[in-house]
Amino acid sequence: MSTITKKELVDRIAETTQTKHSTTKAVIQCFLDQVITELAQGNRLEFRDFGVFDVRMRAARAAQNPKTLQRVRVPAKRAVKFKMGRLMKQKLDSQPR
Repeated sequence: MSTITKKELVDRIAETTQTKHSTTKAVIQCFLDQVITELAQGNRLEFRDFGVFDVRMRAARAAQNPKTLQRVRVPAKRAVKFKMGRLMKQKLDSQPR
């Protein structure tokens, strides 16, 4: 399993759509910026057949530093939850491991 970077994704999309790399990169960056902005406002993002991004509150909890074994209080915070959509689930389930 390998890691795909934003640059590699831009290269693939630019080649597939036959557009300039700079244009493709700007569109992708704008999309990512908008996703971050909407999630920061607490909005839910739904992309049919891809998945849903939702902001959830994590409760405050007590944790333990594994090095010192000292108890540490972790404050409540917001976290993004992703639930994959139908097509992604089908594609992932059909791929050999």
